[in-house]
Formats: sequence, C-alpha cells, structure tokens
Amino acid sequence: MPPSKSSSVVAVLIVLAANAGGGSGYNVSDEAVLDKFIAVKAEYDALVAQQTAPAFAHRRLDILQFHPGASELIAARRDLRANVGVGASNSVNFTELSKKRDALAIAIKDLQGATDHMWLILCGALVFLMQAGFAMVEAGACRVRNVQNVLMKNLVDVCVGTLCWWFTGWTLAYGVGDGENNPFANTQNMFSTGFLKEDADGIITPSNNMVNWFFQWTFASAAATIVSGGVAERVQFPGYLFFTVLMTCFIYPCIVHWTWGNGWLAGGENSWNINKTGFMDFAGSGIVHMCGGVAALVGAAAVGPRSGRFTGAPGFEPHSQPLIVLGTFILWFGWYGFNCGSTLAMHNNKLGTLAAQVAMNTTISGATGGITVLIIRYVLFKKYDVGGMCNGILAGLVSITAPCANVESGSAFLIGLIGAVLYQSVSLLVARVKIDDPIDAFAVHGIGGAWGVIAAALFDWGQGTDKFHGWSGWECLADAEGSCRSGAWGEAFAANMVQVIVVALWTLALSAAVFVPLRLLGLLRVPEDVQEKGLDEFKHSPQKAYAIDFSRFS
Repeated sequence: MPPSKSSSVVAVLIVLAANAGGGSGYNVSDEAVLDKFIAVKAEYDALVAQQTAPAFAHRRLDILQFHPGASELIAARRDLRANVGVGASNSVNFTELSKKRDALAIAIKDLQGATDHMWLILCGALVFLMQAGFAMVEAGACRVRNVQNVLMKNLVDVCVGTLCWWFTGWTLAYGVGDGENNPFANTQNMFSTGFLKEDADGIITPSNNMVNWFFQWTFASAAATIVSGGVAERVQFPGYLFFTVLMTCFIYPCIVHWTWGNGWLAGGENSWNINKTGFMDFAGSGIVHMCGGVAALVGAAAVGPRSGRFTGAPGFEPHSQPLIVLGTFILWFGWYGFNCGSTLAMHNNKLGTLAAQVAMNTTISGATGGITVLIIRYVLFKKYDVGGMCNGILAGLVSITAPCANVESGSAFLIGLIGAVLYQSVSLLVARVKIDDPIDAFAVHGIGGAWGVIAAALFDWGQGTDKFHGWSGWECLADAEGSCRSGAWGEAFAANMVQVIVVALWTLALSAAVFVPLRLLGLLRVPEDVQEKGLDEFKHSPQKAYAIDFSRFS
C-alpha cells in the first residue's frame, strides 16, 4: 500500500534530518535498506529542486512528535544510521550507504550462485542414486542365475557413460565454446576444454560448466541404463558395451542438443527453429525416457526372447520382489532430483515454489500410476501384482516428467492415470507379439515418455488452447509488449508432436543400425546352453550372486 501524503512528508523530513551535515550526494535504489525512503525518493527530489525542503527542516521535531507513525519512523531512522555505521549524530552519508548497498548486492549475487551450485549438485546426486534403483529393479526382475551379469551392466553403463559424456556427449549437446549454437549439434568443449580460463599469471577463472556437466551427466547415464533391462539375461557383454558407447557418445547427446541445448526443436527466431514457441519437455519424458525405452525395444527385438520364454517353459518369474520394491522406492526418491532439479537454479522464492509444485505433481502422478495398475491387474488376473504396481508407479513418474512444471495437481492425477493405462496396454501388446522385455522398459519408459511429452502440451495451465506457459512456469509466454502471446499453445503442441516422432525414429534407426548387424554377426545373443545355466556361472567369478541356497526356502 502506498504511503499517505502526510506520512510521506514526515518520511521526507526524516531523510532531510538524517542527511543534515552529511554528504550532498546520495543514491537510493531498489536495493536500499528502507522501503520508506525508496517510496518517497521522487517527492524528496522534487522538494530539493524547488529549494523548499530546507524550509521544513527546523519543524521536523514538532511534526514527528504529533504524527501517529512517529515512533516507527524514528526507529527506522535509527536503524538506517546503525546500518551505515554512524554514531549518535543525525548525519548519514548516503554515498557511503550506496557503496554498502552495492557491496550487499554483490554478496547476494555470490550467495545466489553458490545456492544454485549446491542445488544442482544435490539434485544430481539424487539422480545418480537412481542408478542403484535401476540396478535393484532389474536384478530383482531377472532370474537368480543372471544377477551378477545384470549388476555388471548397470555399473558399466555408469562408468563408460561417464567417459563418453566427457569425450563427446557434452560437446555435441552443449558445447558452445565459440559462442555459436548450431541447430543439429555443437563441437566445442571436448574433454571439458574451455571450462576453466587461465590468464598469463596462472590465475584461473571458473565457469558454470562444471556443475552443469555433472547434472546433465546423470541424465545421460539414466538413458543408457534403461536399455539394459530390455536385453537382460541373454545379451553378450561386448555387443552391449558397443551400444552403450554409441548411446552416450552420439544418439542421446544429439537429442539433448535439439531440445535442451537450444537446437532446432527449441523455440526461437532463427530460420532453423521449429517455431517461436518450441517444445516443452521439462525434465525429459521424451529426451531421456522415451529415447532409452525405444532403444530397449529395438534391442529386445533384435536379440530375441530368452530361451523358452514363449514356449511354455516355467521359471521366468522375478526372483526377488523385495529388490524390485526397494529399487522402485529408490527410483521414486531420486526422481525428485530428476524433476525438481530441472529448475536448474534455486536462488529465489519463485524458483522454490516452482520446485515445490514439481515435487507435488511428481508425487501425485507416481502414486496414481501405482494404484491404477494394481487395480487393473487385480481385475484382469484376480491377484495382487506387486511388481506390476511398481511398474505402474514408474509409468506415472515417467509420464509426469515432461509436464511437471506447467500443469496443476488435478492434471498430474489424470496424467498418471492415463500413463498407467497406457503402460498396462502396451505391456500386454509387447508380450503378445513375442518381444521379450523382462522389465517392461518400453512400456514404462518408451510409451510413458511419449505420453508425457504430449501431456506437457495438452495440460499446460495456460489459458484455453491459445495461451501457453511452458518454460515460463507461473507466467505465460509473452510477446514483445509483455502480453500473453496468442497462438503459443498450437505451436507448442506441434513442436511436441514432432519431438515424439523424431526422437522415436532417430533412436529406432540408430539402435537398429547397431543391434541388427551385431545379431547377424553372432556378437549379440548368448548361446542357449549359457542361458540355460546362467551367465553368472559361465562369465563371472564368483559364479553366484548369493552365498545362499535358495532351494532350502519355500
């Protein structure tokens, strides 16, 4: 509420009194200590210009004595003097106050930078913890004789993926060392060159690239690990390793550049931008999960089903439901780093409230997906399916990953519900066409990811089907005059549909170009006798993942 005329005059008199005997120059801006002084600055300037201000100075004590807000204003003056370090006198040097204000602004900016770094490091660590979740889910879903092989592939995904991301992954996705951004991929910062600047005296100036490299690396590792589940229990390690290198060195980084790297799918005015609005995939339903899910489907189809999987042979049930449940909880926990961390900063309340909205939407969608699949499978099979419920939770989480920052909670509920129904339908369809996907990687990540990208446009909280919020979060995308831009929703929907199609085709084509030749050359599928006894016995030391004889337990 603006101050009244009388209170403004009193505040002006306090400023005059405080400045009496001090320096004549002052500079009060939005960063000044007291809002009352900011509010009346224009009035004070006018009084000074008219040379009328001094006429009031000798009456200031009488006015202060009888004004209703006198005690508050006198206390404010006292606080101002204390803030700039003056003594008991009534003089304040506003030049000195301006210097302290500028120093405070620099300190605040420095603290904001540190806060953003800590936010991304913490959230990146949460996303990295998801690797343990993937490992537990996949290990629990496979047969006991292949547990070590599954765990090794997950470890290799992280280690090899790290080196690939350092080598070419970041370069293609974000490497803008020369200041130019290309529509397809970039070429700078290979091996993190240019992250640090060193002058002739050896003084190093850091950049923000290190923390961004770390955070984005965790996403690249997740995309590669999704594929592991689709080819579990029958893929040869060298062939799988070759694909992991291609995935993290080229397939995934190019998709990242088209989108998050401000490539051709991003909005902009360049001739190569898809349109002014561009895509909306906040945390990677399509970029990460759909990419990994489609690659998993191609790999599962190319390597073929596990021996006896579709011929009625028994023994393909998950060997450990506890591991699956544990892995699901770890993934759910890590998802808050995945989605909330995609704000990429946490230096003001606006970002904090957006991260909170993201967390709430993520929770609601995941919970809805889990309950929905539990109910569907009970209706279909008259049994409670814990593993199915876990995949329903993951399907809900994947579905909300793209729209988590631009939809309200009711929409998050519907997105998780529809994502769970799509998951269950596609899971049955994939099994019907005899593609062996042991952990339903495609149904969870591929279809859930595609649906999430579409939902990010359909459920955006912009007004009607014309305005669009997208990356602007709480605010609409605005035109040059600051008004909500008309037609933005249609552009975003078109861009997101193109994203789904292009990511699917790109990943399918390049994955097939690797998996199919490897299969034809006999370098992809494990021989039948090895599958029968288990990869752990033939390929690992020790030969068993557990030092327990499970046959003793019923």
